[in-house]
Amino acid sequence: MKSVLKFLRILFVLLLLACAILYFTPYRYLFKGVASTYLRGRSSAHYLDKAYFKQRTVPNAGSMVSLPHSSKYNRIPLSAELLSRLSQNHSGSFLVLYKDSLLVEKYFNPVNDTTRTNSFSAVKTVITLLVQLAIQDGKIKSWDQKVVDFLPWLKGEYAKDLTLRHLSTMTSGSDWDESYHNPFGITARAYYSDDILSAMKTVQINQSPGAEYRYQSGNTQLLGMALQAAVKMPVSNWLSEKLWKPLGMESEASWHLDAEDGTELMYCCLNARSRDFARIGQMLLHNGGGLIDSSFIAMATQPYKSENYGHAFWLGSSGTMKYYNLQGIQGQYIAVVPDKHLVIVRTGEGWEKKIKGGHSDLQFYVDESVRLFTHK
Repeated sequence: MKSVLKFLRILFVLLLLACAILYFTPYRYLFKGVASTYLRGRSSAHYLDKAYFKQRTVPNAGSMVSLPHSSKYNRIPLSAELLSRLSQNHSGSFLVLYKDSLLVEKYFNPVNDTTRTNSFSAVKTVITLLVQLAIQDGKIKSWDQKVVDFLPWLKGEYAKDLTLRHLSTMTSGSDWDESYHNPFGITARAYYSDDILSAMKTVQINQSPGAEYRYQSGNTQLLGMALQAAVKMPVSNWLSEKLWKPLGMESEASWHLDAEDGTELMYCCLNARSRDFARIGQMLLHNGGGLIDSSFIAMATQPYKSENYGHAFWLGSSGTMKYYNLQGIQGQYIAVVPDKHLVIVRTGEGWEKKIKGGHSDLQFYVDESVRLFTHK
């Protein structure tokens, strides 16, 4: 018995020593990662994880502005298959706007109409829209301006060739490894680090930009950092000033930070109500809503180096019907179907198999939403 206790004491001391050593390495972010996932009964990041991160508020205009309801609001029965798949995929919300009015608004425990959920990578598109607004305001020359004009510390053989357009279209040629399962990789470090700038300074542009499409979250983080340098304010403030207030969002939002009063995780992690996510889709449905140049929306929603990706927009189709969407891991969707005057929002923590132009569940949600407004 004494030998067992002695062994346990030695093991405990060794674990403390290992933790102390780890804390003073670049991998100290693992403590935060473990605390916000495994110790909470989860194995990865979660769309309701904002409580475990420092936040910066994105103020709205302060007055409650509700989306109008359709005369058929929540009166059309959802199909058994739609309800089943929404449930099986652990959905948080499912909203359908038809001709600017809420047709369907459904929430699933523990999410309700006031819950702010994590956009994950759907905010990548928002960053691109914010850069376009900075171009319209003359704070950035064009999409072809060099990134080193804003981030002179950028490294790599081709760093001086990199443009803002390369970052938006995922054609940077960087060495970022988009791995969601490697706890020692750059993706995990960026998400849980308390110093994302240091993490980004390890990324190098080691291939010729513009040559090929490769989805990398680091591209959007660099794009957001360049935007921040151009507008000389946190991107949360720029979002509030240029979109959140003008669009009449019903609630303030918040953005994950790497540390107290730190830097936003710009490739992910805008936390907002589902109805306010829908307002972003509504603006896009109206070709920028008078805020963003309609010619840019038209260009950005066309393929660039990938047939399924434009300037931070995912491009999909169902038969001859085309749609585009903002998309985040685990199935955070803001989909716009222009020909049908539809905006679809789905949040949650599950999605289905990858298909051409997106995921099979999103295509199903689009098809079901079209069925809803044609229901007699």
